[in-house]
Amino acid sequence: MKPRDRRSPSSINSVRPTTSSKHHREIKAALSLEETKVLLFNKPFDVLCQFTDEGGRKTLKDFIDAPSVYAAGRLDRDSEGLLLLTNNGKLQAKLTTPQRHTFKTYWVQVEGDVSEIALEQLRQGVELKDGMTLPAQVRRIEPPVIWQRIPPVRERKSVADCWLEIKIREGRNRQVRRMTAHVGYPTLRLIRYAIGNYSLDINGQRLANGAYLELTPQQIEALWQ
Repeated sequence: MKPRDRRSPSSINSVRPTTSSKHHREIKAALSLEETKVLLFNKPFDVLCQFTDEGGRKTLKDFIDAPSVYAAGRLDRDSEGLLLLTNNGKLQAKLTTPQRHTFKTYWVQVEGDVSEIALEQLRQGVELKDGMTLPAQVRRIEPPVIWQRIPPVRERKSVADCWLEIKIREGRNRQVRRMTAHVGYPTLRLIRYAIGNYSLDINGQRLANGAYLELTPQQIEALWQ
């Protein structure tokens, strides 16, 4: 009789993400809580959410030297902000499953002075090509105190712009950008500020753009809740 497996609930089978690259970063098998790594990364603009790119574009490898971690979810190349990475495949799946309906908070600079009618449309849900969006939490905010984007956003002096905070619990492709464009206000800059209870502001300070922070075992354990 085989001995009973007494490893942590976070233990997993080996997981190898699908990739077209010949380079693989395999998530290790049977990770305990102590072996599990979770990183919070403030992704800069124009960086791919992968570790290799045959086209020579900037990737996570240019900023993160932790071995065998993968992004839990994605953030478009032209978007910035919070990205979670882990070496635990089971936790990665838990964090990205649509059934969790985890709210993600975005700071969005849009072209134009957004009307209350447009805000209400976003709150109620809008009809995109891939279906109706779920109701969102949307409000206007003052321009946040953040890092300079490189290159800077091309703003038209003759056209006003404003910032919105948008909270959604879906993860469709380029969803926030399509939502604001649908109501007539194209997105100029998109920053993911928070995923669930974790944000760019942690331990009393703002995570610098291009920097990452490793969570403690206690913080990782909370992610399993």
